[in-house]
Amino acid sequence: MAALRGICHNLYTHISHPNPQLFFFRGFSSKLFVKDISFSTTEETLAEAFSKFGEVTEAKIIRDKVRNRSKGYGYVSFAKEDEAKRALTDMNGKFLDGRAIFVDPARPSRHFDSVMRVARGPPEPAGDS
Repeated sequence: MAALRGICHNLYTHISHPNPQLFFFRGFSSKLFVKDISFSTTEETLAEAFSKFGEVTEAKIIRDKVRNRSKGYGYVSFAKEDEAKRALTDMNGKFLDGRAIFVDPARPSRHFDSVMRVARGPPEPAGDS
């Protein structure tokens, strides 16, 4: 009986407190993360390099806001997931504008739930007084 109680407790603990990594995993998407991009690479040349694998819907190079210079990484989005998978395997480690680029699946962005309120000081008085 004690063993059964232990098994039920362990099962309840795992169900009520899921692994956060499993909760946020969405599988493969059609968006790729590209790092070690040359500072001379433009969004157009990035899109052109990846377009041989399918329809590129967006190519974005992340820039430093102060200097307006590339940070050396960006994202490429495809219309279909299988096109992104082909580009991932074929472009990883290839040279683009004189530098070897590395391609990974893009992780989902970490946006916090905007409905959840954050305490910032004393509570507001109720308006019904």
